[in-house]
Amino acid sequence: MTKKVLKNKNSLRLKRKRRIRAKISGTAERPRLSIFKSNKHMYAQAINDVAGVTLCACDGAKAGLKANKEDAAKLATSFAGSLKEAGIETIVFDVNGFKYHGVVAAFGDELRNNGIVF
Repeated sequence: MTKKVLKNKNSLRLKRKRRIRAKISGTAERPRLSIFKSNKHMYAQAINDVAGVTLCACDGAKAGLKANKEDAAKLATSFAGSLKEAGIETIVFDVNGFKYHGVVAAFGDELRNNGIVF
């Protein structure tokens, strides 16, 4: 892909991100779970937007996991465990401008399988 095409794709994702963030927000009882995926890794964090703090986070790069469906499911399982340790059962899922399919859907489905409600 050319630089122009990549720049356009990223600008469209950022547009979707701003549109989503205008509608959702996280609280201490129901934090916003924001994900980011690059071509190599995936990251997620639970954010309390009222206080402006990150409650817990997971890093696929540090865990040695790639950005594929199998590793996204493993990352979601470990992240669900850390959410439960923090006492969080319900979240607001922020896809961060990405479409809910593939790796993002695998992450979300595995969170649901581990008892996290969104």
